[in-house]
Amino acid sequence: MKKINKVKIKINGKKRSINAKMTLKHLLSVNNIALNKVAIEMNENIIDKKKVDKIKIKNGDKIEIVHFIGGG
Repeated sequence: MKKINKVKIKINGKKRSINAKMTLKHLLSVNNIALNKVAIEMNENIIDKKKVDKIKIKNGDKIEIVHFIGGG
């Protein structure tokens, strides 16, 4: 039986355990987060949305996802 490796991360201050080889784009996808409606910070760096499919999530990463909200 194959063991799935997990990494521990924080998303918006909440601890989560996810698959070790997950990309940032896949993380957004499985959480139903539309890339065009958020800003993403990873380990205190703003993420270029064009690169989310190449960014691999590592153990201890801290991710902040901010949703855009219209108003007036």
